[in-house]
Amino acid sequence: MTFSMRLPFRRLPPLATAVLAALLALAAPAVAQVNRVAAVVNGDVITLNEVESRRRLLALSAGMTGDVAGRANDQILRLLINERLRTQEVARRRIPVTDQDIAGAVGDIEQRNGLQPGGLRENLRRGGIDPRVLYDQIRAQIGWNRLLRGLLGDQATIAQPVVDEYLAAAQARAGQPEYMVSEIFIPVSAPGQEAEVQRFTADIITRLRAGAPFAMVATQFSQSQTALLGGDLGWTQAERLDPEVAAIVRQMPEGAISNPIRVPGGFVIVSLRGKRIAGRDMATLLTVRQAVFPFEGQVNPVAPTAQQMRQVESAQRLSETARSCDALDAAGRAGARLNDPGQVRLDTISPPELRDLLGSLPIGQPSQPIIAPDGAMILVVCARETRNLAEITAEQARDRIVRERVELISRQVLRDLQRRAQIDIRSGVTTPAPAAARRG
Repeated sequence: MTFSMRLPFRRLPPLATAVLAALLALAAPAVAQVNRVAAVVNGDVITLNEVESRRRLLALSAGMTGDVAGRANDQILRLLINERLRTQEVARRRIPVTDQDIAGAVGDIEQRNGLQPGGLRENLRRGGIDPRVLYDQIRAQIGWNRLLRGLLGDQATIAQPVVDEYLAAAQARAGQPEYMVSEIFIPVSAPGQEAEVQRFTADIITRLRAGAPFAMVATQFSQSQTALLGGDLGWTQAERLDPEVAAIVRQMPEGAISNPIRVPGGFVIVSLRGKRIAGRDMATLLTVRQAVFPFEGQVNPVAPTAQQMRQVESAQRLSETARSCDALDAAGRAGARLNDPGQVRLDTISPPELRDLLGSLPIGQPSQPIIAPDGAMILVVCARETRNLAEITAEQARDRIVRERVELISRQVLRDLQRRAQIDIRSGVTTPAPAAARRG
């Protein structure tokens, strides 16, 4: 994990926020156009403006510009058509999705991408994108997931013998490799679309390898049920993946992003975030809090301003007087910016100097002020524990079983909706045919 922290006058590796900020400059400018009809789905209109808005959201998320982004329009329209079918079914079944649900999902996206609360909305507005474009997409994803879980009925309640069998199988795999994988699934709805979808998938991979945040792109364009999780499959065994994907994952180095992988129903992009041996993954976990006393303007180490000196002095007082994480709350009321990254794994913290500092800090004892260009920072380790992360709990087993069942029923329900739908394409895109089964 990379914190939004810096050691004195050293620049840390860029965070996801910096990546997103750089992509703002790549986002294509809005094109004034008549709000013409792109498609009609069961009487509901999808306009060219909606396609353009989603395309610009792709440009912001993946850095796709110019002709590359333009070629994505047909694929984006297909995604919007499928999204509209899902939204219509959610509305027909009167499944509620509240503003609080949307806010929670946005908060999760911000946390995964290193953004401060409200940072996602700000990035969208700076890119000239109405936040409702993303919020409507999230609303559709949440509603669809609830619909599917409702359709599972009794199958959503996992009996204890099924959980026990899953845990026994996990124990039997002890000593075998496991992989932490994220995925993006792009469907191929008709045979004639395969070459176009493959080009679109390859364009996305190019941007991911250039630094676009995988989780943001997955949230936008993956048609898997893991989209709202940023494509995160968690730790998994190769045999639980599509055979085509498993063959690639076994050969990938950590941190790599695959080429397009053809699977039943479409193409998959996978990112391999880690490898471990099943049953053995001892890790030290820290609960950390930080308080930042912000500077007005960038600090000049040779000639700091009076305001910057006052902030450093405030940080020093906090370092000398605080004796617990709760003491940081008072600093927040005094104007410090508080951040709670939650529980983090010590060996993933970057850079190494920060990892060494947090590994050696006594519980509840603040660090000395760390001076960064934008503020003076205090760190406190609230808790430290070591445990085996490879041990699967009964609750984790239930969640994984339900997720697999939801994925299967999702493909079936969407195919049924596509078969019954009346879809009129006005922009030259072929009407989606029922998607082939993706797995099994």
